Amino acid sequence: MSVLSALALAASATLAGCAPSGTDAATGERVFKQCASCHQVGLNARGGFGPQLNGLFGRRAGATPDFAYSDAMQASGIVWDERSLSAFLHDPDKLVPGTKMRFWGIRDENEIKALQAYLRTFQDLR
Repeated sequence: MSVLSALALAASATLAGCAPSGTDAATGERVFKQCASCHQVGLNARGGFGPQLNGLFGRRAGATPDFAYSDAMQASGIVWDERSLSAFLHDPDKLVPGTKMRFWGIRDENEIKALQAYLRTFQDLR
């Protein structure tokens, strides 16, 4: 192996170790900033313009008492898991026609996975 090849290999390994995976909770926290104008997470999270998102996974859609959900969301029968949340985040109107959520969606699957990883950090908060 040439010295130049060895340096290139070492540089790429170093940079790969510094880059986030793209699906980690830290990346998800950055993705959540586009959600934070309507949704809250954390110890004092509450419904406002959108429902709070603590303990989201395994929760029935339209079930938190501190938010007035659309009839469509309440009737959707969705229980939030990775698959249903991914579909909703990708295209809310397609999954729940008539939802009150006005959001164009997230097209990047890694951003959706990262956002889910971030939301999982609030799973034990209710």
